[in-house]
Amino acid sequence: MELLMSESPRDANQLFFSPRSSSINGTSEHADVTFFIIQGLANLTENKMIFFTILLLVYIIILGGNGLIIFVTLTDPKLFSPMYFFLHNLSFVDVLFTTSIMPNMLAGFLVDQLTISYSGCFLQMYFFIGLSVTGRAILTVMAYDRYVAICNPLRYTAIMTRPVQVLLVVGAWGFGALCPLPAITMALQQRYCGPNVVRHGWCDPSSVRRLVCGDTSADNIVSLTSALVALLTTGVLILTSYVLISVAMSRMGVAQRLKALGTCTAHLTVVSFSYSAASFIYISYRVGNVSAEVRIIVSVLYSALTPFLNPIIYSLRNKELREAIRRIGTRFRLAVMSAPKNIQTMT
Repeated sequence: MELLMSESPRDANQLFFSPRSSSINGTSEHADVTFFIIQGLANLTENKMIFFTILLLVYIIILGGNGLIIFVTLTDPKLFSPMYFFLHNLSFVDVLFTTSIMPNMLAGFLVDQLTISYSGCFLQMYFFIGLSVTGRAILTVMAYDRYVAICNPLRYTAIMTRPVQVLLVVGAWGFGALCPLPAITMALQQRYCGPNVVRHGWCDPSSVRRLVCGDTSADNIVSLTSALVALLTTGVLILTSYVLISVAMSRMGVAQRLKALGTCTAHLTVVSFSYSAASFIYISYRVGNVSAEVRIIVSVLYSALTPFLNPIIYSLRNKELREAIRRIGTRFRLAVMSAPKNIQTMT
């Protein structure tokens, strides 16, 4: 998670603009920043449209794939189970998460200079962090659902009632909403007097923090603490769930073990991708000789990877979801084929 990705050499921002009176960057020696300039991948002049096309296609696939899962799980009566209730909430979070940054990122390829207001920058930062935490919290809830289904199968329906499902999802959203507040509140209290160029594709917390005109030691500690709380809380709970699941599976027969493993494979794959990508980007931010453009590309890949892969993984790994999508497709084809006949009958 990008709360962790703080870069130490603050003087590096002088590579772009120094505080001076200017109508271009909206700062002066005696005035605070009123807006920020998002650098993005502006330096990639030759390959700009290639990256734009790739990101646009990825964004369309994310919206289409997750939108399809939301539609299918809400409309198919055979998917009225806790797992699919959590799944369509996860897809909804993925859509919001990518939408919080991707349109702004795409706009940066089409204009000479992408700007964002002071308040808009911190709103984007809040939603980006909050939705990232919410997604991991829902993955944690899904791990608990698998634990109950495998370790307490006879009591599963009694435990995972609809009120309990709603309570778990509300708790995940609440956790995601609260986690960014300390870091964002401290960032808002800082003074930004210039330069105002954010060396990232969006208002990344560590990139904006480097523009503070003052000491950011406390901000770094609070940001790191919030990130550790979010990552360790969800990570430890998911790991605990799967340890208990492994213990329960060790006492099962081969057929039962394979069946139980099949219900966990998709979720476990998504969790592995999510935390591996977060670890990879964290390491990349600690490598000093990596250019800003490479870091931005890595950040974009991290932000888009899980939302992009979720529909693919669950569609490939989940037989019930595949069959539900096939039923939706069949009904759509029948509706299209019957439309001309209905028109002829009416005429």
